[in-house]
Amino acid sequence: MTPLLEAEGLARVYASRRGVFGRPVAVRAVDHVSLRLGRGETLGVVGESGSGKSTAGRLLLGFEAPDEGEARFDGAAMPPPGSPEWRRLRARMQMIYQDPLGALDRRLTVAAQVKEPLDIHGIGAPEDRAARAAELLAATGLSARIGARRPHELSGGQRQRAVIARALATRPDLLVCDEPVSALDVSIQAQVVNLLSDLQAELGLAMIFISHDLRVVRQISARVAVMYLGRIVEEGAADDIFARPVHPYTKALVSAAPAPGKTGKRILLEGEPPNPAARPSGCAFHPRCAVAVPRCRAEVPSLADLGAGRRAACHLVAPLSGQEAA
Repeated sequence: MTPLLEAEGLARVYASRRGVFGRPVAVRAVDHVSLRLGRGETLGVVGESGSGKSTAGRLLLGFEAPDEGEARFDGAAMPPPGSPEWRRLRARMQMIYQDPLGALDRRLTVAAQVKEPLDIHGIGAPEDRAARAAELLAATGLSARIGARRPHELSGGQRQRAVIARALATRPDLLVCDEPVSALDVSIQAQVVNLLSDLQAELGLAMIFISHDLRVVRQISARVAVMYLGRIVEEGAADDIFARPVHPYTKALVSAAPAPGKTGKRILLEGEPPNPAARPSGCAFHPRCAVAVPRCRAEVPSLADLGAGRRAACHLVAPLSGQEAA
């Protein structure tokens, strides 16, 4: 079956300048990312700040054109950003941002903003759109009274629910959620994540869930892709990634993630992620890796298939044995 979303070799390079008279320096924010997302599937994308997660999300939705590679939606190449074809396609793919207040217009009521995508895409009869907006608000746990308010009158959790309701207005096939709960209290985080899970099961949505919080990603994702300095370094089923991580970076992330009854020593990473404008030679993770060998400093590892749906970019990782793959 054709994947709903497919990316092959996506790369995005920005020009950064130090000071007014400094020379431009190329910053490779996303470096040859390839992945697939099936219909109704959730892919979690994790990594530290600056790993390229959010940029990858924008490339996958066509918000930005890649400098290399290609994204395909439902078997067809992603149209150029801003083109009429891309604008029509936007009804089928929506994004939920980290800051709901920044994503909403403070001048309009919540109900008016939930109805807006229906007006833009001409969905349904004009006289029925207000009722549809009310249904969407109710589906996300918001009353008509809340819909009559403006964003600044709502709590953070209510605002994020309003953003979700608006994203669902066009009945999309794909949601890209960019740190959608990181600004919320823990109790509200759980409510929003449960809401997204319920809506996905009910509507058959495919979802890319971008977050640095592995606890949340584990709860909602079927598969996980781990990014480091613009590259995917490990990918596989969520249960496998959290139970048996193979890349040294993934092992460190998983060791730091809280879990009930968890035992074992936390792996501490020394230093900060390297500057993307001055990438290390070879494997970008080798300056922080406790098991790096000379080959890691000289040669960039490819994202190799390990079997059982696992991929990893590490010179020290071997294909999974039959018992590990089971």
